Amino acid sequence: MDWLWQILVDSYYGYANYLWYILSNPFAPDNYFTLLIGISLGVWILELLFPWRKEQKPIRKQFWQDAFYMFFNFFLFNLFIFIALSNTTADLFGKIITAAGLPADHLLDMTFLPVWAQLLFFFVVADLVQWLVHNALHRIPWMWRFHRLHHSVTEMGFAAHLRYHFMESVFYKTVLYLTIAYVLNLENIENAFIVHSITILIGHLNHANLGWDYGIFKYLLNNPKMHIWHHAKELPDAYSKGANFAISLSVWDYLFNTNYIPASGRDIALGFEDIESYPEGFIDQQLEAFKRKK
Repeated sequence: MDWLWQILVDSYYGYANYLWYILSNPFAPDNYFTLLIGISLGVWILELLFPWRKEQKPIRKQFWQDAFYMFFNFFLFNLFIFIALSNTTADLFGKIITAAGLPADHLLDMTFLPVWAQLLFFFVVADLVQWLVHNALHRIPWMWRFHRLHHSVTEMGFAAHLRYHFMESVFYKTVLYLTIAYVLNLENIENAFIVHSITILIGHLNHANLGWDYGIFKYLLNNPKMHIWHHAKELPDAYSKGANFAISLSVWDYLFNTNYIPASGRDIALGFEDIESYPEGFIDQQLEAFKRKK
């Protein structure tokens, strides 16, 4: 078990160094903390300048809890649980595929492409994979129990983007690792930080109190007027498992016929059928997903 202990030590030591780096270098171009704060403040200012639901307060209901979820899911969860878990899983996966006689590194070599093309390919494929996972979160009952937390928001704002159960990180990143990190060999993978920055911005805008749909580009990019219907409390029977599963690219919903935008959606009720009984506290929300429904 020495290998496991070494992975745990290296994981926590490495993440501790990373936290020290972002705290001591706030203006570094790859500082994730500064990036998150900057994008959040920028989109919040847009909400204040161009509010779609004008009666909604700037500090809306659930705002501070959503802000806490932003930092918990992106920093605290990684620090205490996910970084060690993901590194251990990656090491075990490497041992399994080696024993199975498969390549230890990657199945496809994409380094012959220019860096910009690699990043674009990475963005499109990763978005499709996440669209599939998001679809599963709605259609598989035990996965929906975790995803309900994200849909417990009753007033939409940018911070609702990162209001989700920590198990969603496990679902998304496990599938992304298996289909992206292992399958594709990308040169200078650290440039994926650029792609991730773009997805954070798009996600914040999708959940913001903004009445934008980007015109003709709505068929390519997810947008607030589309995503508000994903959070609708009531949907027709044909969309009983949800609609508009897009993460960044709306094109998947149009291709797979899961798009639904019957009206502006500005004043629709948000949530799910029994949202009134959903717990309001952070700890209770985490535990709720593990309870078996009677």
